[in-house]
Amino acid sequence: MKYYAVAEVNVTSPHWVGPYLAHVNQIVERYGGKYLARTSNIDQVEGTDSVPQTAVILEFPSREAAYGFYNSPEYTPLREAGKEGSFGKFYFVAGEDGARS
Repeated sequence: MKYYAVAEVNVTSPHWVGPYLAHVNQIVERYGGKYLARTSNIDQVEGTDSVPQTAVILEFPSREAAYGFYNSPEYTPLREAGKEGSFGKFYFVAGEDGARS
């Protein structure tokens, strides 16, 4: 089953962005992932939370691949640098229709 990573990112200190972008694509691909969206073009149609600066959606072939990417030794330092220079939310979502189960 496919797994999706959904991130809401608000940069507070841009020092980490350049190194992150220079390496993250290769790491995502190594774990079978691909970007479906990485944009600041966001239309909020419901809710009261503020819209993030950037929204990211990644697709992975499986839960194992998604968590493999997230916990990989290559990604961990990039993830930690991002946490220090931004705030937001990060989710993994199963590619299933739970209403049909």
